[in-house]
Amino acid sequence: MSIVRLSGTITSAQDPYRELRARMLYLLYAGGWNIYNSNGDQRITLSNIESKILESDAFVFMPDPSLEDIFKAVSIFVGYQTLDPNLQRKAAVILNSDKSWDPLFGLLDDLQRLGTIKQSYRNYLLLSHNPEDVISHLEKVIKEGLPDVGRDRIVAEYTDSFENDPEVPTVGNVCVFCSASIEDPDYLQDGYTFGKMLAEQRYGCVSGAGTTGIMGEVVRGSVEAGGWTGGSNVPHIIEIEGLPDGLSSFWLRPDIYTRMEVMIQRSDAFVIFPGGAGTVQEMLALLIFKLAGNALMKDKPVIIYNRYDSKNETHFWGKLIDLLEPWKDGNLFEVVETLDNLVPKLESLLVDSSVTKT
Repeated sequence: MSIVRLSGTITSAQDPYRELRARMLYLLYAGGWNIYNSNGDQRITLSNIESKILESDAFVFMPDPSLEDIFKAVSIFVGYQTLDPNLQRKAAVILNSDKSWDPLFGLLDDLQRLGTIKQSYRNYLLLSHNPEDVISHLEKVIKEGLPDVGRDRIVAEYTDSFENDPEVPTVGNVCVFCSASIEDPDYLQDGYTFGKMLAEQRYGCVSGAGTTGIMGEVVRGSVEAGGWTGGSNVPHIIEIEGLPDGLSSFWLRPDIYTRMEVMIQRSDAFVIFPGGAGTVQEMLALLIFKLAGNALMKDKPVIIYNRYDSKNETHFWGKLIDLLEPWKDGNLFEVVETLDNLVPKLESLLVDSSVTKT
């Protein structure tokens, strides 16, 4: 019997979503589904999310999402984008009866317009306005599967992990989460320049170890300026992106969640460069760790590089900042709008958090 994982938590007998959840549970049971998290008492973490995906055949997201729910939905879409074999023919349906998911859809629409999401996310995060629509979407995916995402594997081999210390001691490691798909020369130049800036200021550069887009340029800029570069990736993504030349250290991981975890562990600060759904996923993971008081994020600053895009006349991460408004706090993240201000802001924040140059 197929298993569906249901998001959300009912907080009390007076919860306004209690009746809607009961209706959703009834229709799923009547449709022959077994249900995980029916009571809303199961927690998803970076360490267990892959196992939860493996044990589930479909995912239903209820209204009024928590930050964790948004993270899970984005993570599943990223899994589709990166050809995660554990997500084949598994539907993800979002019940948006109260429009509480609109901020996420607005962000994804914006990123699609800006070119960092190539696929129509609405073909993978299936929108429903009532529980009956949810059942229809689940049945359709069972019969027809999901659309091809239009990506091909380019390599069939990947390397094991390796570790090399920096030739010149670094004063801290800065992780750059960013797009692997942007082709705009101005964005690519920003990535290269920032990687070079980090090396010149003796910061190690941690990345997702991709060869393309801003990600590839950040690594190239750091390497060509003599910097230390570390990165992590997973087998199924390496097969479609390859690995960049010049990495000092590489940490092979089995899934994107343990990949994020090692990158967080090995970094002292984080810069959110222009990116796509994967970059949103990584930003959400950082905030979830911060809000939970996780030791991996203790005293580690997060900066959003909200670059102005003159061609589209918009700041790149405006919709992301709107999405995060309910969780906005001065200690969670900072926003910088110009490339020249990134390193000075990093310097000041890292001094405040005791990571200083020697």
